[in-house]
Amino acid sequence: MYTTNKQKIINDPVYGFITIPDALIFDVIEHPYFQRLRRIKQLGLTHYTYPSAQHTRFQHALGAMHLMGMAIGVLRSKGIEITDAEARGLNLAILLHDIGHGPFSHTLELAIVRELTHEDLSKLFLAELNRQFNGALDLAYAIFNDTYPKKFLHQLVSSQLDMDRLDYLARDSFFTGVAEGVISYDRIIKMLTVSEDELVVEGKGIYSIEKFLISRRLMYWQVYLHKTVIAADQLLVNLLKRAKFLGERGTLLFATPAFDVFLRNNPSRHDFESNPSWLDLFAQLDDFDVFTSCKIWSNHSDPILSNLCTNLVNRRLFRVEMQTNPFDPEYVERLKMKTIDKYRLSADETEYYFTCGKVENKAYDPRHERIMIKGKSNELIDISTASEQLNNAVMPTTVSKYLLCYPKDVV
Repeated sequence: MYTTNKQKIINDPVYGFITIPDALIFDVIEHPYFQRLRRIKQLGLTHYTYPSAQHTRFQHALGAMHLMGMAIGVLRSKGIEITDAEARGLNLAILLHDIGHGPFSHTLELAIVRELTHEDLSKLFLAELNRQFNGALDLAYAIFNDTYPKKFLHQLVSSQLDMDRLDYLARDSFFTGVAEGVISYDRIIKMLTVSEDELVVEGKGIYSIEKFLISRRLMYWQVYLHKTVIAADQLLVNLLKRAKFLGERGTLLFATPAFDVFLRNNPSRHDFESNPSWLDLFAQLDDFDVFTSCKIWSNHSDPILSNLCTNLVNRRLFRVEMQTNPFDPEYVERLKMKTIDKYRLSADETEYYFTCGKVENKAYDPRHERIMIKGKSNELIDISTASEQLNNAVMPTTVSKYLLCYPKDVV
């Protein structure tokens, strides 16, 4: 029996008590689409490196909604009109901004469904929820898709200074224990204002924004692009690639019913947009489908799939080398040939054990959605220009690192 008491509070380790704003939002949270996020880790396999990083997309979504409530209160206190309907739309939009994530979040992005990003799937989920709730999410859908007239509302949901980023930096830092990611999210929110329908930051908040951008850059190198995190992610991506290769060719594989469909088929964007059953199937997937399969596949007759799954389950990860310059082609070729010899691979099978690629870290890109600082004369200045610290450093610059990923036992 469904509860009639929808005035709930949730105790969150990052912010304390989080209040659910109204009954509609409570019902959306209770929906199976949203409850699925309890079973999807926010940081994929990062807990292989930082054991406490076990938090979920469910926690992140609630945290982002909490920060959105704070932002709405601050902007209203400064005379910026946000109606009750717009406030509900904002809360719903940020609550559902990540509902399209699949198992292990970004790790398997485009691996299970190749043509659709999690943002694309979030739009489809939001549209379907709006249908099920008889149009009650119309305004949230418009804000999410940036078709609502007040553009600053969308910026609160998706921009270089949105509630999503503020929460994931604070939350990921808390659960990994990486102090470099700690940001003054409350100070940043208090410094927000609106100028000419654009979300901007008051001048006295510039130092908090500098710290936010520096923290984000450091978190990428120390957490999101950590060598061991990349090693675990690559192992999971490769074994799923092998499973799909086998599944599409009719090989018998253990899998939950929904996961089995995706292993044996490659649905397109058109399939998802024209047939709602694909969305329902995707909504049945979470981390447990994939990892349970990995445990069973450890004993599969295919030696490549079996070996990769055994290594993942027992945390026998790839070795990852990273450097600022491209690797010597002769060195790469020697490692590749050693990998082929060690595992008796064909040339086509090498991709499951050997990766040569590149990662990039850019904490701020002024060519896209910018962070604007409001000066004393009400002029708007891009943060990269307003800040001497960031202007003199390399903050607007993309830093690339080249990587090699291969089994540890080939050297």
